[in-house]
Amino acid sequence: MIIDLPSTTTSQINSRLVRLRDEGGATTLGRVLTLVIVTEDGQRTDAAIDAANDASREHPCRVIVVARGARQAAPRLDAQIRVGGDAGASEVVVLRLYGELAKEGASCVMPLLLPDTPVVAWWPFDAPVSPSKDPIGQLAQRRITDAAAEKNPIKALETRRAHYAPGDTDLAWTRLTLWRAMLASSLDLPPYEKVQEAEVTGESDSPSTDLLAAWLSDRLKVPAKRFKATSGEGIVEVRLVRASGDVDLHRPDGKVGTLSQPGQPERRVALQRRSVRDCLAEELRRLDPDEVYAAALKSLSKVSKGRAHAPKADEPAAEAPQNGEAAPVAKKSKAKASS
Repeated sequence: MIIDLPSTTTSQINSRLVRLRDEGGATTLGRVLTLVIVTEDGQRTDAAIDAANDASREHPCRVIVVARGARQAAPRLDAQIRVGGDAGASEVVVLRLYGELAKEGASCVMPLLLPDTPVVAWWPFDAPVSPSKDPIGQLAQRRITDAAAEKNPIKALETRRAHYAPGDTDLAWTRLTLWRAMLASSLDLPPYEKVQEAEVTGESDSPSTDLLAAWLSDRLKVPAKRFKATSGEGIVEVRLVRASGDVDLHRPDGKVGTLSQPGQPERRVALQRRSVRDCLAEELRRLDPDEVYAAALKSLSKVSKGRAHAPKADEPAAEAPQNGEAAPVAKKSKAKASS
């Protein structure tokens, strides 16, 4: 059910939510957090809401969407309430702010926060330079951004590094979960040799490629090189150099990877990009600072850039389940949508 409340106030929105709860049985008693989504009016706000609705089936929450409209308009608050089948396992309140009110997103959000529950802020598109100092970011225990959805993903990632605060995270990092798990498990197999160098190849504007190289440099305490791929999507190849032979994880098609290492049979593994819903749900599982992400950000400066690296010849790929890396909500280009 969708209810529109044009030219309204937060008091009227709260009153309508209470009425809905009394009349229709919609309840907030089972909500575990408040998720605040910050967008500009006209961006793909519905795509972000859909991702939040899907994630809410694992984390029931109240979703508050702050969609900032034209600053030159008269001050006005238009609201929309979504409950039931239109809101997944959550209840969605969309706030469209116009004129001077567009600068007061935090003031409009505060009366609608669930009492005694954590607050998570998510910028699915353009994020503030310093999320922790943003008025809405200051209300939140966790702040989620997505460098891959911005106009210049690599520059956005550098901005995340320069302004990192405990509680910050980025979906470019979340997309690496299966890559990190696969590479870590490969080193649990013989021969147990020290890695001498790490090489990561990916698209030039894939922030996940940079983060993966930085993470390897930090965790393995070795030099890491970042190469630009001449073909393929997102991260194309990772090579861990060892004396007896390299550990090589190669994904030419963005779907299926091939893991090869000395003394072990070649294995094909599912590495398809994860959906934003999966990445968001993973980030909502934890509310404490991600220290591993923070260390990877700090190590970005240790990664050296290499020339364009030609990956192996493409291999036919089998069908893979929907896991691995994910495309961001906003696809600025094919490259930016990849990680």
